[in-house]
Amino acid sequence: MDQIKIAVIGLGYVGLPLARLFSTKYKTVGFDMNQSRVDALMTGHDATLEVADDLLQDAIRNHGFVCTTKLEDIKDCNFYVVAVPTPVDANNRPDLKPLWGASETVGKVISKGDIVVYESTVYPGVTEEECLPVVEKVSGLKFNVDFFAGYSPERINPGDKEHTVEKIKKVTSGSTPEIADIVDDVYNSVLVNGTHKAPTIRVAEASKIIENSQRDVNIAFMNELAKIFNAMGIDTNDVIEAAASKWNFIKLKPGLVGGHCISVDPYYLIQKAQVYGVLPRVMSSARRLNDGMGDYVANQVIKLMNKKGVLVKDARILLLGITFKENCPDIRNTKIVDIYSTLHEYTSNITVYDPWADRAQVEHEYGIGVSNGDMESLKGQFDAVILGVSHNEFKDLDVRSFLKAESGVVYDVKGILPKNQIDGRL
Repeated sequence: MDQIKIAVIGLGYVGLPLARLFSTKYKTVGFDMNQSRVDALMTGHDATLEVADDLLQDAIRNHGFVCTTKLEDIKDCNFYVVAVPTPVDANNRPDLKPLWGASETVGKVISKGDIVVYESTVYPGVTEEECLPVVEKVSGLKFNVDFFAGYSPERINPGDKEHTVEKIKKVTSGSTPEIADIVDDVYNSVLVNGTHKAPTIRVAEASKIIENSQRDVNIAFMNELAKIFNAMGIDTNDVIEAAASKWNFIKLKPGLVGGHCISVDPYYLIQKAQVYGVLPRVMSSARRLNDGMGDYVANQVIKLMNKKGVLVKDARILLLGITFKENCPDIRNTKIVDIYSTLHEYTSNITVYDPWADRAQVEHEYGIGVSNGDMESLKGQFDAVILGVSHNEFKDLDVRSFLKAESGVVYDVKGILPKNQIDGRL
């Protein structure tokens, strides 16, 4: 290819960090349909907090990075990267509409000789069977004759300031051996730890989907153990610590599986497997188990309250945290909402406190009000406190000080509080 000019389509948790990184080496334009998102980014602030303000401002001021909603601003690019969400519908079936829409966008601007690389997590075959036919139809160009493609699955971990995009080892692939080399070279040029070049696009797609599915199955096993040991009156964390003294024990903890990746992506492979006549029992069971953990936690809290003689009906309950993971504002598919919903059947006196969550976004997505002011005003008010997210702000809290009486209940979902402060934990 001649001089590479990159357009990144989709400026969310994945697209923006990647676009910012590419801008340090290549002329890069970020494209997103959301005008308010683009406007905010061009002021030098990323509301997702994935890209620090100083890095974003440096990219804009010193590397010519531009964010836009206008198609004409990306027409002269020749290397298109698609980084849009891949959600599921209400029945947990893959929803490819964002990918189809992004492929239409690419089709409107792509030219002969250009490359489009998909980063969105999908089941094997989506790039070549679902996305590229859309690009062909809209552009009038022929795949692997007039334009070419690659797949390099995203590995962004929201809120993780150690495994940032430039430090992630990326899987790459291309629609021909020559294109695979070009795609690999482009990514290699900005990554500290290099790449792994997969032999085909389908292999690269499959590698990503099993990364998240493996995590889902492993956590489901720990959640099942937590249910067993809780029923037996044994502390799960103590069991894990003891077992972890063996050299080949894989130390994981039980917990809520939310977010946009681990709790969603396995459904893509589950659905596709059934098309081929394979029923993925382990993955399906893991999904059901993990999806039910919010309700399980709520019922564990209710059980503890009943044991201590705390009236559940109309009880005042404090939920600490609503984001899907610690130290980031991401509320996508958070399972804290499931805890809230189950408890809300018994009481409407539930206070949710989270210093990281965007209050307007939580209200819009879930219809739940969030407090993030002075915590001192909340002390001595509640019958039960649930630590749902291990934000740094919560780690040194005297959680029992928020209870109305010593007979109140403290439940630790994350297993980070001292044992003498809690009544139960996963």
